[in-house]
Amino acid sequence: MVNMKNIKWYLSAAGGASFVLLFVLWGPPDMYNKTSEPDYCNTCHVMNIHFESWFMTGLHRNIKCVDCHLPNTSGIRYFVWKGIDGMKDLAMFHTGVYSEKIGISDHGKKIVKENCLRCHEGMVSVMNTEDRDCQSCHRRVLHTFPSVSRLQ
Repeated sequence: MVNMKNIKWYLSAAGGASFVLLFVLWGPPDMYNKTSEPDYCNTCHVMNIHFESWFMTGLHRNIKCVDCHLPNTSGIRYFVWKGIDGMKDLAMFHTGVYSEKIGISDHGKKIVKENCLRCHEGMVSVMNTEDRDCQSCHRRVLHTFPSVSRLQ
């Protein structure tokens, strides 16, 4: 026979676990949107030089960090990588396991190139983009271009 007390306990536990899971996934109110803003990316001091050069160039100033640095081909892929990259960055920063001169991973380079090609599709449709990185010609897009950043 089914014990109603046990069923209520399991339902309460499942409800509590669901609430915790939803809170972890979506966080405090508006956390998802706040963590997509360039000002949030700049809260880690190692990002200051990159934020400064992005802000000072005028190039792409109307777009956010996540527009280039996260996959934008599907909402699910975006959400998954926002979580993975965000948690990795937070963990590295708060444990002190990072270099003062940060770089971009091979996966990050692939995502940035994918987004360049997505936004500039009309301009690059006649070019061979397989063997090149956009930054090989467009050096000013790099965040640490010396004449752009005043902090370097």
